[in-house]
Amino acid sequence: MNFWRMFFGALLAFVVGLVAVLLFLLLIVSALVGTWSVDKPAAIKDNSVLHLNLNYDIPEQTRFEPVSGFSWSGLEPRMTVGLYDITEAIRVAKNDDRIRGIYLNGGLTLAGMASIEHLRQALQDFRSSGKFVVAFGELYSERGYYLSSVADQVFIHPQGMLEFNGMNVQYVFFRRMLEKIGVEPQVFYAGKYKTASEPFRLDSMSAANKEMTRQLVDDLYGRMLQSISASRSIPETQLDSISRNFLARTPAAAVRLGLADSVGYDDQVRRYLRRRLQLNDSATISLVSLSDYLSGPVRSSVTVGAGRVALLFAEGDIVDGRGSRTNIGSARYADLLRKLREDERVKAIVFRVNSGGGSALASDVIAREVLMTLHKKPVVVSMGDVAGSGGYYIGAYGSRIVAMPSTLTGSIGVFGVFPNTQKLFNDRLGITFDQVKTGQYADFGDASRPLREDEKLILQQMIDSIYNSFLSVVALGRNLKLNQVDSIGQGRVWTGNQALKLGLVDTLGTVSDAIALAARLANLQQYRVVQYPEQDNELMRVLESLSRKQEEAVLRKRLGVLYGTVDELRRLAEIKGIQARMPFVPVIY
Repeated sequence: MNFWRMFFGALLAFVVGLVAVLLFLLLIVSALVGTWSVDKPAAIKDNSVLHLNLNYDIPEQTRFEPVSGFSWSGLEPRMTVGLYDITEAIRVAKNDDRIRGIYLNGGLTLAGMASIEHLRQALQDFRSSGKFVVAFGELYSERGYYLSSVADQVFIHPQGMLEFNGMNVQYVFFRRMLEKIGVEPQVFYAGKYKTASEPFRLDSMSAANKEMTRQLVDDLYGRMLQSISASRSIPETQLDSISRNFLARTPAAAVRLGLADSVGYDDQVRRYLRRRLQLNDSATISLVSLSDYLSGPVRSSVTVGAGRVALLFAEGDIVDGRGSRTNIGSARYADLLRKLREDERVKAIVFRVNSGGGSALASDVIAREVLMTLHKKPVVVSMGDVAGSGGYYIGAYGSRIVAMPSTLTGSIGVFGVFPNTQKLFNDRLGITFDQVKTGQYADFGDASRPLREDEKLILQQMIDSIYNSFLSVVALGRNLKLNQVDSIGQGRVWTGNQALKLGLVDTLGTVSDAIALAARLANLQQYRVVQYPEQDNELMRVLESLSRKQEEAVLRKRLGVLYGTVDELRRLAEIKGIQARMPFVPVIY
């Protein structure tokens, strides 16, 4: 009796497991079918409106997430459109007779300041053709309004809010928390302004950090007011007063002060769109999504020529080894640069960098490959929202460096944090250590004890040596003297505007400007732009997406508003070795 019970129990478990596996495989197939369906060009009707929903964290390169949502009815594939493809869609739509205007939802965009400048320029160019841009938001953040203010008509929900109250940059400090748990951060750095180490050794911003951050914010704030003033025909002094006193916080006040044109619901905005399209009130508006437009008109507009300009995206932390899709692995990017260097079809490279840095060693590996590539073809560096510290290091050798006025760059400096966990283990946990070693430095860097004075001297010498190497790379790449680089280095962060005057960048412009410059340097009249890194195979993306999305969703749900801080701590825990990293890339609210 027990035998048959065990037998049928095992058989039932096998059948259930088999069904589960088959179901899982079926869902993967459905995701892949969804992937393939994205590639089918959509039919665009006459009198259409391009719908730009930009209320998300816009990456540099378009990402296809095979699994953005999971349910027993299937997997939901989704395309997260990158900055370059968004601006390309706007460029193509400008000359597409079927597209009459753009309907913009971007009030809660998470794009950085330089990305917003890039998008605003594209939308302004679109409007120069005589076509309209209509913006609508239920809520407008500071950055969201900055983007939306470029529209010729700005609508706001009757119960909404406009957060036009100035910029705020906030840093998080961990020294006291580490002290409470018994961890002593032993910090070594080179550069007066290398403030990335401050969260470990201070409770608040140093005077140097405040001086630097104040100048950064003033520059960014001034550019924002200047741009909004030009778009809305409101004097900058008046905008500054509205901002400082938070006067436009209600929809009615925003309209009265000229920051918005109308208060209305989505259906009322659509009624306005029908009038612009000369449709009757019951007609359906032909709204074209970004993904549909990219699969059709944008794809067919690609110039076909013998030469190629490779657009190589580098976004995220710079890490040793191959890394992942969400960071810049030195081995992976060294391979990519070698491949592009040897590819005879590729005549020039645009190296698009959006990174606050990371491993100093990994940065040097990538910088070397850029230098080697210069011997064969032009490499134009295009900077995104941030290209600082290691993010500047990897592009310093570029044939030309192009940045946006609001790009955060520079931060030429290095630091290292070596934790002493003796109190945590001995006093808090009651754990002790003992050892036998062959020499006094055999346990160099052991986190279970504090560093000796001679070890501290060695580490500081290593930090200074790497800093001097950083200075040399910048001096050679930028054709500057070492003392010049040191004077503008010291870990200080600059805006693109400031960096242009200092010689750290060559010109201001978008990624499209960088591509045109690369083509001129390679003497190309006709060319096609090919994006790298190439997309991974579909099955690997499905499996990776399942794991990553599940983990992130659980953490976001459990931590709520604390997710960002905890994620920053997670990234800090992964830091190894000496870092060329910016001071916690400032988030501007």
